[in-house]
Amino acid sequence: MSLLAQTLQLAFRIAIVWAGGFLLAAAVRALLPDQTGVNFPTGQSTLFIPYNRIGFWTCLLAAVTVTALVVIRAMLTDMGLRS
Repeated sequence: MSLLAQTLQLAFRIAIVWAGGFLLAAAVRALLPDQTGVNFPTGQSTLFIPYNRIGFWTCLLAAVTVTALVVIRAMLTDMGLRS
């Protein structure tokens, strides 16, 4: 497979992961109610974080993680290491 084909395949995989992450994050944010969540006691008050925000940021973090792993794998392959 040529270098251009590998680059295009990598870009396509990253685009699919990001699109899936955004769609999943938007669905989580839309489906989970705002009133349910986790309370974290702090020194003077309590910090309330709704479940829909936790799900949203988890999905985006997963997309970033997969993107980083794919890019690192591609860089290692370019340096001559095979997986």
